[in-house]
Amino acid sequence: MQRDDIFQAVVKRAKGYEATETVEEYAIVDGSLELVKKRVTTKDVPPDIAAAKLIFDDSPFDGMTDDELEAEKARLLSELKNK
Repeated sequence: MQRDDIFQAVVKRAKGYEATETVEEYAIVDGSLELVKKRVTTKDVPPDIAAAKLIFDDSPFDGMTDDELEAEKARLLSELKNK
């Protein structure tokens, strides 16, 4: 599993998602296994605040002062303007 795959999994968990679960029941009918009941349910997995916190705690801007953040903002806006 690559780092990007792990990051995308954490993002998915932070946002919440739907999961489909399939339960199948088999029984022996006339000497062979046959599917007698199949139930498919969709579950909502709510957003996870711990996953969101993990994403934001990994930010390169965490240790910056307000002045450094303002300078970075100005640099990024200038870069956008030039493109």
